[in-house]
Amino acid sequence: MAHCVSLEAEKILDKEFPVLDKGFIRLVDYLGSDERIVQSARVSYGEGTKSYREDAALIDYLLRNRHTSPFEQIVLTFHIKMPIFIARQWVRHRTARLNEISGRYSVMKDDFYVPAAEDIKPQSSDNKQGRSGDALPSGEAGAFRAAFEKEQQRAYDDYIKMIDGGLAREIARINLPLSLYTEMYWQIDLHNLFHFLELRLGAHAQKEIRMYAQTLLEISRKVAPRCCESFERHILGAVNFSKDELKELKRRLKPVEAGSESLLDEKALARFEEKLK
Repeated sequence: MAHCVSLEAEKILDKEFPVLDKGFIRLVDYLGSDERIVQSARVSYGEGTKSYREDAALIDYLLRNRHTSPFEQIVLTFHIKMPIFIARQWVRHRTARLNEISGRYSVMKDDFYVPAAEDIKPQSSDNKQGRSGDALPSGEAGAFRAAFEKEQQRAYDDYIKMIDGGLAREIARINLPLSLYTEMYWQIDLHNLFHFLELRLGAHAQKEIRMYAQTLLEISRKVAPRCCESFERHILGAVNFSKDELKELKRRLKPVEAGSESLLDEKALARFEEKLK
Protein backbone atom coordinates (compact mmCIF):
# COMPACT_ATOMS: atom_id res chain seq x y z
CA MET A 1 0.00 0.00 0.00
CA ALA A 2 1.64 3.22 -1.20
CA HIS A 3 2.18 6.28 0.98
CA CYS A 4 -0.60 8.79 0.20
CA VAL A 5 0.23 12.45 -0.30
CA SER A 6 -2.22 15.20 -1.21
CA LEU A 7 -0.46 17.99 -3.07
CA GLU A 8 -3.23 20.45 -2.21
CA ALA A 9 -2.97 19.58 1.48
CA GLU A 10 0.81 20.02 1.39
CA LYS A 11 0.29 23.60 0.17
CA ILE A 12 -1.75 24.60 3.24
CA LEU A 13 0.14 22.81 6.03
CA ASP A 14 0.59 25.22 8.97
CA LYS A 15 -1.34 27.98 7.19
CA GLU A 16 -3.74 29.88 9.47
CA PHE A 17 -7.34 30.04 8.31
CA PRO A 18 -8.97 32.87 10.31
CA VAL A 19 -12.26 32.26 12.13
CA LEU A 20 -14.21 34.88 14.13
CA ASP A 21 -12.30 37.97 15.23
CA LYS A 22 -9.14 36.39 16.64
CA GLY A 23 -9.48 32.63 16.08
CA PHE A 24 -7.96 30.32 13.49
CA ILE A 25 -7.57 26.73 12.32
CA ARG A 26 -4.31 25.25 11.01
CA LEU A 27 -3.82 21.84 9.44
CA VAL A 28 -0.75 20.58 11.29
CA ASP A 29 -0.52 17.09 9.81
CA TYR A 30 -2.55 14.42 8.01
CA LEU A 31 -2.37 10.70 7.30
CA GLY A 32 -3.93 9.33 4.11
CA SER A 33 -6.09 10.79 1.35
CA ASP A 34 -8.86 9.64 -1.00
CA GLU A 35 -6.53 6.93 -2.27
CA ARG A 36 -6.19 5.43 1.20
CA ILE A 37 -9.97 4.87 1.32
CA VAL A 38 -10.11 2.85 -1.88
CA GLN A 39 -6.90 1.00 -1.06
CA SER A 40 -8.18 -0.11 2.33
CA ALA A 41 -11.62 -1.01 0.98
CA ARG A 42 -10.24 -3.15 -1.84
CA VAL A 43 -7.50 -4.87 0.15
CA SER A 44 -9.83 -7.76 1.02
CA TYR A 45 -9.85 -8.92 -2.59
CA GLY A 46 -6.45 -7.68 -3.68
CA GLU A 47 -7.35 -4.90 -6.08
CA GLY A 48 -5.70 -1.52 -5.98
CA THR A 49 -6.76 1.93 -7.18
CA LYS A 50 -8.78 1.99 -10.40
CA SER A 51 -10.04 4.93 -12.45
CA TYR A 52 -11.13 8.22 -10.91
CA ARG A 53 -14.78 7.44 -11.71
CA GLU A 54 -14.62 3.96 -10.21
CA ASP A 55 -12.88 5.26 -7.09
CA ALA A 56 -15.46 8.02 -6.65
CA ALA A 57 -18.29 5.49 -7.07
CA LEU A 58 -16.72 3.24 -4.44
CA ILE A 59 -16.41 6.13 -1.99
CA ASP A 60 -20.07 7.00 -2.59
CA TYR A 61 -21.07 3.38 -2.00
CA LEU A 62 -19.08 3.10 1.22
CA LEU A 63 -20.46 6.35 2.61
CA ARG A 64 -24.09 5.72 1.69
CA ASN A 65 -24.03 2.20 3.08
CA ARG A 66 -22.26 3.20 6.30
CA HIS A 67 -19.08 1.21 5.77
CA THR A 68 -17.22 3.49 8.15
CA SER A 69 -13.91 1.73 8.82
CA PRO A 70 -12.21 2.80 5.53
CA PHE A 71 -12.85 6.46 6.44
CA GLU A 72 -11.10 5.91 9.76
CA GLN A 73 -7.90 5.34 7.78
CA ILE A 74 -7.60 9.11 7.17
CA VAL A 75 -6.46 11.09 10.22
CA LEU A 76 -6.16 14.88 10.44
CA THR A 77 -4.45 16.97 13.12
CA PHE A 78 -5.52 20.59 13.59
CA HIS A 79 -4.26 23.47 15.70
CA ILE A 80 -7.33 25.49 16.68
CA LYS A 81 -7.79 28.78 18.51
CA MET A 82 -11.36 29.31 19.73
CA PRO A 83 -13.30 30.95 22.57
CA ILE A 84 -13.74 28.76 25.65
CA PHE A 85 -17.51 28.61 25.24
CA ILE A 86 -16.99 27.03 21.81
CA ALA A 87 -14.35 24.66 23.21
CA ARG A 88 -16.89 23.42 25.79
CA GLN A 89 -19.25 22.46 22.94
CA TRP A 90 -16.34 21.01 20.96
CA VAL A 91 -15.20 18.53 23.62
CA ARG A 92 -18.65 16.92 23.72
CA HIS A 93 -17.43 15.06 20.63
CA ARG A 94 -15.47 12.35 22.42
CA THR A 95 -14.14 10.61 19.32
CA ALA A 96 -10.98 12.69 18.95
CA ARG A 97 -7.70 13.21 20.76
CA LEU A 98 -6.88 16.69 22.02
CA ASN A 99 -4.39 18.65 24.07
CA GLU A 100 -5.41 22.13 25.26
CA ILE A 101 -3.32 25.01 26.53
CA SER A 102 -3.18 25.01 30.35
CA GLY A 103 -3.75 28.08 32.47
CA ARG A 104 -1.91 26.28 35.27
CA TYR A 105 1.38 26.36 33.34
CA SER A 106 0.95 29.46 31.15
CA VAL A 107 -0.23 33.03 31.60
CA MET A 108 -3.29 33.34 29.38
CA LYS A 109 -3.20 35.90 26.56
CA ASP A 110 -5.37 39.00 26.48
CA ASP A 111 -7.53 37.58 23.68
CA PHE A 112 -11.31 37.70 24.00
CA TYR A 113 -14.13 37.15 21.53
CA VAL A 114 -16.44 40.09 20.93
CA PRO A 115 -19.37 39.32 18.60
CA ALA A 116 -19.87 41.54 15.57
CA ALA A 117 -22.81 43.93 15.88
CA GLU A 118 -24.90 41.91 13.41
CA ASP A 119 -24.47 38.80 15.58
CA ILE A 120 -25.78 40.41 18.76
CA LYS A 121 -29.45 39.46 18.72
CA PRO A 122 -32.26 38.86 21.25
CA GLN A 123 -33.28 35.45 22.57
CA SER A 124 -35.39 33.43 20.16
CA SER A 125 -39.04 33.13 21.13
CA ASP A 126 -39.33 29.54 19.86
CA ASN A 127 -35.81 28.18 20.45
CA LYS A 128 -34.64 27.93 24.06
CA GLN A 129 -30.99 27.48 23.09
CA GLY A 130 -30.58 30.03 20.33
CA ARG A 131 -30.82 33.65 19.26
CA SER A 132 -33.53 35.27 17.19
CA GLY A 133 -33.09 36.09 13.53
CA ASP A 134 -34.01 39.70 14.24
CA ALA A 135 -31.21 42.24 14.46
CA LEU A 136 -31.02 44.76 17.30
CA PRO A 137 -30.86 48.47 16.52
CA SER A 138 -27.25 49.47 15.91
CA GLY A 139 -27.12 51.60 19.04
CA GLU A 140 -28.24 48.74 21.29
CA ALA A 141 -25.84 46.27 19.65
CA GLY A 142 -22.99 48.74 20.07
CA ALA A 143 -23.80 49.18 23.75
CA PHE A 144 -23.71 45.42 24.29
CA ARG A 145 -20.37 45.17 22.48
CA ALA A 146 -18.93 47.92 24.66
CA ALA A 147 -20.17 46.11 27.79
CA PHE A 148 -18.49 42.88 26.64
CA GLU A 149 -15.20 44.67 26.07
CA LYS A 150 -15.34 46.55 29.38
CA GLU A 151 -15.97 43.43 31.48
CA GLN A 152 -13.38 41.40 29.58
CA GLN A 153 -10.71 44.03 30.15
CA ARG A 154 -11.61 44.37 33.84
CA ALA A 155 -11.41 40.59 34.35
CA TYR A 156 -8.06 40.36 32.57
CA ASP A 157 -6.57 43.33 34.46
CA ASP A 158 -7.57 41.70 37.75
CA TYR A 159 -6.08 38.40 36.57
CA ILE A 160 -2.71 40.02 35.83
CA LYS A 161 -2.74 41.87 39.18
CA MET A 162 -3.27 38.57 40.99
CA ILE A 163 -0.39 36.93 39.14
CA ASP A 164 1.90 39.93 39.73
CA GLY A 165 0.89 39.74 43.39
CA GLY A 166 2.21 36.20 43.60
CA LEU A 167 -1.07 34.25 43.38
CA ALA A 168 -0.80 30.82 41.75
CA ARG A 169 -1.78 30.80 38.06
CA GLU A 170 -4.24 27.94 38.64
CA ILE A 171 -6.18 30.11 41.09
CA ALA A 172 -5.82 33.47 39.33
CA ARG A 173 -7.42 32.12 36.13
CA ILE A 174 -10.75 31.06 37.62
CA ASN A 175 -12.53 34.40 37.13
CA LEU A 176 -11.63 34.70 33.45
CA PRO A 177 -14.77 34.65 31.27
CA LEU A 178 -15.94 32.10 28.68
CA SER A 179 -15.13 34.60 25.92
CA LEU A 180 -11.38 34.07 26.53
CA TYR A 181 -9.63 32.34 23.62
CA THR A 182 -8.03 28.96 24.21
CA GLU A 183 -5.92 26.80 21.89
CA MET A 184 -5.76 23.07 21.31
CA TYR A 185 -4.31 20.40 19.07
CA TRP A 186 -7.20 18.23 17.86
CA GLN A 187 -6.68 14.93 16.03
CA ILE A 188 -9.59 13.03 14.50
CA ASP A 189 -10.23 10.44 11.79
CA LEU A 190 -12.33 11.35 8.77
CA HIS A 191 -15.34 9.21 9.74
CA ASN A 192 -15.72 10.97 13.08
CA LEU A 193 -14.90 14.35 11.54
CA PHE A 194 -17.84 13.88 9.17
CA HIS A 195 -20.08 13.16 12.15
CA PHE A 196 -18.82 16.34 13.85
CA LEU A 197 -19.45 18.36 10.69
CA GLU A 198 -22.92 16.91 10.15
CA LEU A 199 -23.96 18.14 13.59
CA ARG A 200 -22.03 21.41 13.76
CA LEU A 201 -22.97 22.58 10.26
CA GLY A 202 -26.64 22.01 11.07
CA ALA A 203 -29.07 24.91 11.31
CA HIS A 204 -29.51 24.37 15.06
CA ALA A 205 -25.79 24.67 15.86
CA GLN A 206 -24.56 27.99 17.27
CA LYS A 207 -23.33 30.32 14.54
CA GLU A 208 -19.82 30.62 15.95
CA ILE A 209 -19.17 26.86 15.94
CA ARG A 210 -20.76 26.58 12.48
CA MET A 211 -18.09 28.98 11.24
CA TYR A 212 -15.36 26.75 12.64
CA ALA A 213 -17.04 23.68 11.13
CA GLN A 214 -17.23 25.32 7.71
CA THR A 215 -13.51 26.10 7.84
CA LEU A 216 -12.74 22.52 8.89
CA LEU A 217 -14.66 21.27 5.86
CA GLU A 218 -12.79 23.64 3.52
CA ILE A 219 -9.44 22.40 4.86
CA SER A 220 -10.52 18.73 4.72
CA ARG A 221 -11.37 19.13 1.03
CA LYS A 222 -7.65 19.66 0.42
CA VAL A 223 -6.85 16.29 2.02
CA ALA A 224 -9.71 14.15 0.67
CA PRO A 225 -11.74 16.04 -1.96
CA ARG A 226 -13.72 13.05 -3.25
CA CYS A 227 -14.66 11.96 0.25
CA CYS A 228 -15.78 15.48 1.17
CA GLU A 229 -17.77 15.78 -2.05
CA SER A 230 -19.53 12.51 -1.25
CA PHE A 231 -20.17 13.66 2.33
CA GLU A 232 -21.74 16.91 1.17
CA ARG A 233 -23.94 15.14 -1.36
CA HIS A 234 -25.08 12.09 0.62
CA ILE A 235 -24.99 13.22 4.26
CA LEU A 236 -24.82 16.99 4.63
CA GLY A 237 -27.33 17.65 1.86
CA ALA A 238 -29.53 14.63 2.54
CA VAL A 239 -32.66 13.98 4.58
CA ASN A 240 -33.47 10.85 6.58
CA PHE A 241 -37.02 9.58 6.92
CA SER A 242 -38.55 7.52 9.70
CA LYS A 243 -40.45 4.34 8.90
CA ASP A 244 -43.81 6.13 9.11
CA GLU A 245 -42.57 9.10 7.09
CA LEU A 246 -41.34 6.76 4.36
CA LYS A 247 -44.78 5.13 4.25
CA GLU A 248 -46.32 8.55 3.75
CA LEU A 249 -43.83 9.38 1.01
CA LYS A 250 -44.67 6.15 -0.83
CA ARG A 251 -48.38 6.87 -0.42
CA ARG A 252 -48.00 10.34 -1.90
CA LEU A 253 -46.06 9.01 -4.87
CA LYS A 254 -48.85 6.59 -5.77
CA PRO A 255 -51.92 7.64 -7.76
CA VAL A 256 -54.51 9.15 -5.43
CA GLU A 257 -57.43 6.82 -4.82
CA ALA A 258 -60.86 8.05 -3.86
CA GLY A 259 -61.44 7.79 -0.14
CA SER A 260 -57.82 6.95 0.69
CA GLU A 261 -56.63 7.87 4.17
CA SER A 262 -53.22 8.95 5.43
CA LEU A 263 -51.08 6.26 7.01
CA LEU A 264 -49.65 8.77 9.49
CA ASP A 265 -50.99 10.60 12.47
CA GLU A 266 -50.94 14.39 12.35
CA LYS A 267 -47.62 14.79 14.22
CA ALA A 268 -45.78 12.35 11.96
CA LEU A 269 -47.27 14.03 8.89
CA ALA A 270 -46.12 17.44 10.16
CA ARG A 271 -42.56 16.14 10.65
CA PHE A 272 -42.58 14.67 7.16
CA GLU A 273 -43.79 17.90 5.57
CA GLU A 274 -41.16 19.89 7.48
CA LYS A 275 -38.40 17.72 6.00
CA LEU A 276 -39.74 18.25 2.49
CA LYS A 277 -39.49 22.05 2.74
